[in-house]
Amino acid sequence: MKTKQGNYVSSDIQEFPDLRAVRKTPAGGFGKGPFAIVIAEDKRETSATLHHVLQLGFRKVFLVAPQGLMLDPDMEIFAEKLVLIRDRTRRPDAAQDAVNSLMDILAGEWVHYCFNGEFLFYPFCEDRTVAEVATFITEERRSSALTYVIDLYAGDLHTFPDAVSLDNALLDGSGYYAEPRRDANDVDMDRQMNFYGGLRWRFEEHVDDSKRKIDRVGLFRAETGLRLRDNHTLSDEEMNTFACPWHHSLTATICSFRVAKALRSNPGSRDDIHDFRWHRSERFQWSSQQLMDLGLMEPGQWF
Repeated sequence: MKTKQGNYVSSDIQEFPDLRAVRKTPAGGFGKGPFAIVIAEDKRETSATLHHVLQLGFRKVFLVAPQGLMLDPDMEIFAEKLVLIRDRTRRPDAAQDAVNSLMDILAGEWVHYCFNGEFLFYPFCEDRTVAEVATFITEERRSSALTYVIDLYAGDLHTFPDAVSLDNALLDGSGYYAEPRRDANDVDMDRQMNFYGGLRWRFEEHVDDSKRKIDRVGLFRAETGLRLRDNHTLSDEEMNTFACPWHHSLTATICSFRVAKALRSNPGSRDDIHDFRWHRSERFQWSSQQLMDLGLMEPGQWF
């Protein structure tokens, strides 16, 4: 056990010094999935995100974290399910590199990726495991589920200056919209849309154009040669679609404090934002039913 400032990395946790070392692992070397990849940009709610994905039934979780970021002691009981990978996670392409470094190794298995302070929700996740979701999507002859990143934020920024509070989280109950996604020839792409809303929409003057969309292919089956692109889409265009050709498909959400935290910490925006609340803010109930009622995800035809 390695101890630092009251935190630790258990000797039972498999640890890699960098992504290059991970890429040497043979295909199938981590066993059967489904797998979660958590990119920790800092310590804030990293343990909460790890607990959440483990509770959903992911068999192994890859925590990609910078040197010096240690785990909370309560993660000791999950040591055999965790793989720690050291990397500089504050760089723009950190998630892309982490997912692509593991893609061929995990080929054939279902994968979810997110950042710390983010929480995957799918329809009826309180009662159904992520393996059941993956089985359902596979039976639909699909290899991915589109996820929408829904911003969470604390209601009182004086009490919670970094906008993060699990017990007092709010979300936007409306203000979401979509536009057709176009290819390099300016032609509409089949069953692909760019989705917008949340804090990226309401505070768009502080968000770069390339970072304003909220859709992410956050749950998919890894394939040899498949690659995650820098806009959170995959190199197989069919896996970027929101539905199959014949009916609606299951979609999911990733409820995230990441944008709120960034807007409150970046010098260009923190002094301009004193409150994220507006007339359509709602208390987040940590419930898949609430997200379905708001139209932020749907169960598809039969799930």
